[in-house]
Amino acid sequence: MHKEKKIVLVVDDSALIRKRIIPMLEEIHNVQFVTFAGTYEEAIDSIRNTIPDMILLDIQLPDRSGIELLRTIKEKYKDVVVYMITNHANDFYRETCIRLKADYFFDKSKDFDLIPKVIAAHALGYELSINENTKPAI
Repeated sequence: MHKEKKIVLVVDDSALIRKRIIPMLEEIHNVQFVTFAGTYEEAIDSIRNTIPDMILLDIQLPDRSGIELLRTIKEKYKDVVVYMITNHANDFYRETCIRLKADYFFDKSKDFDLIPKVIAAHALGYELSINENTKPAI
């Protein structure tokens, strides 16, 4: 069980998503603070400045793909837990994210309210899979 407080980075260009998810994450006991980025470049800068413990990463970013960012994170920061979130939860994206070692995959339209529960469990040192689609079989 991990007692230290976690740093979470939310990477999503949607102000609505950030407005909904950040307060949810800030209420989690073992989350120290939540930062956010709206673009690939902002996310890279944020990760370099403060390596987060967990990243909530949208696939569709305005300047580059979140999948490219996933690849970079998993190559350079192997211990960072990455939660992929998307409105395009098709088999192609899911399989691509699994292959690139995403830790979780969420469909924003179906799984959004589950995200804080999974992150809270992970912040406490537990793995939680709500359904077969959220936790990739890596």
